[in-house]
Amino acid sequence: MEYRADQVPMNRHTSPYQCLKEDGQSVPSTIINLAPNVRPIRDHLLWSLFSFFYMNFCCLGFVALVFSVMSRDRKVVGDVEGARHYASTARALNIATTVLSILVFLIFIVMLSAGVFQALQIIKQEHHQQQYHDVFGGGN
Repeated sequence: MEYRADQVPMNRHTSPYQCLKEDGQSVPSTIINLAPNVRPIRDHLLWSLFSFFYMNFCCLGFVALVFSVMSRDRKVVGDVEGARHYASTARALNIATTVLSILVFLIFIVMLSAGVFQALQIIKQEHHQQQYHDVFGGGN
């Protein structure tokens, strides 16, 4: 008996995804589930941890860490849009805390070097005044 492709007989022991051989035995088939082509969501957790421990400017590093954890939670649940929103917020906060912390560090270095330069100028001026008093005699 010959069957067309659309008229394959089904018995109650086969699933709709199994075909029958010519002798009546079922042939198992393989089912592959393909996920939609979605780019992986970066939650910036490592950057947030670094910002929290080393550059926590006005607690922005802590807030970035909270948003990174929330993004990871949303990703685990399957909420892609929520995870993407929290991840972009964590990224913006990490950028802000990194830039502000670097600026504060640079201002500190500039002020420290200006203070050292000013102290050297004062020491140099006092040294010249001391030499002047030694050469021409002091007021005493």
